Amino acid sequence: MTTQEIANQLVNFCRQGQFNEAQEALYSENAVSVEPEGSQWGKAEGMEAIKAKGEQWANMVDEVHGVSVSDPIVAGNFFSCGMSNDVTFKGMGRMTMEEICVYEVQDGKIVREQFFFPLPPQQ
Repeated sequence: MTTQEIANQLVNFCRQGQFNEAQEALYSENAVSVEPEGSQWGKAEGMEAIKAKGEQWANMVDEVHGVSVSDPIVAGNFFSCGMSNDVTFKGMGRMTMEEICVYEVQDGKIVREQFFFPLPPQQ
């Protein structure tokens, strides 16, 4: 698959809330996931660690009210998209999280994802 085809498939999975299915179909077993410095998730290496990070996030959420994902922008082996999640977190209430997601593709699989979003102020 081309980077554009992978980008289109990932966006379609995410728009339907099928994040686990996207990982199973599109990610390399050795993929790396990077969150902003200072976030509680940091860096996860390998699909087992990436799935564990996803489970941790899901356990923090009471309800997902909506997800929107922009069309992908592709350049060479990279693509990016904007993502917005309207969620109610346990003990924190409802909020909208907006982020830029950047992906790297090699040999027809996503090998790296990196997320950019503002962190809440430190207390």
